[in-house]
Amino acid sequence: MNCNLKALALRTATLLIASCASVQAQETGASFVENFDSLDMKQWFVSDGWNNGGHQNCTWSKDLVRVEGGRLILGFEERQMKDRAYACGEIQTRKRYGYGTYEARMKAASGSGFNSAFFSYIGETDKQPHDEIDFEVLGKNEGQVQVNQYIGGKGGNEKLVPVEGGADRKFNDYAFVWQKDRLRYYLNGRLVHEVTDPAKIPQHPQKIFASLWGSDTLKDWMGAFAYKGPNRMEVDRIAYTAPGEKCLFPESVTCATN
Repeated sequence: MNCNLKALALRTATLLIASCASVQAQETGASFVENFDSLDMKQWFVSDGWNNGGHQNCTWSKDLVRVEGGRLILGFEERQMKDRAYACGEIQTRKRYGYGTYEARMKAASGSGFNSAFFSYIGETDKQPHDEIDFEVLGKNEGQVQVNQYIGGKGGNEKLVPVEGGADRKFNDYAFVWQKDRLRYYLNGRLVHEVTDPAKIPQHPQKIFASLWGSDTLKDWMGAFAYKGPNRMEVDRIAYTAPGEKCLFPESVTCATN
């Protein structure tokens, strides 16, 4: 191969690499802080008109998602929607996010049989493997939060972490730092769990969710469902910080970990 052909091949390879990097950058969202002064519909998608399967006793309803006093309110109430006797609220980002720091400040709902969740997820609906990273407050014991992750649809990585004062009585800060070879969970700025086994760390970019739902069937996990009237979960802030970027707000765990 002559020098001109070598130069052309090198330039083509460089352009191809740059193009692939550009596509990857477009597939994952940029850093943000959402303080819920309003609900930006360009950023967020509100789940409405379906449920996640037979285990869920409520149908997602846009009517149970609202912003009030700088907080996101996700509600749960008795209301017949399709084949479910209850309605509930969920939001999710429109974009997917990769490695970085995910944070939420929230107050969970109370009551056995309820699940107040902040998590990242991607799966079959987006024609991707099921990867997921979770914080879930199970209403049978609001003094704990469960962390967990799914890799290719395989879970079984649960760990329960005490929440001093109760996850439903005050706002708490939940965060996870997701890296290729390490996943760290934080509660109120304190490291509470670390995963270093590559087989237990998701690899696919995911959307960010906040949701409140109930179940009649998952009694062993969530407790017996006990509806005592309209319920709610409140979210004060959700944030994502891309790797290598400075912390975006004073309370962020990235201020201490970077």
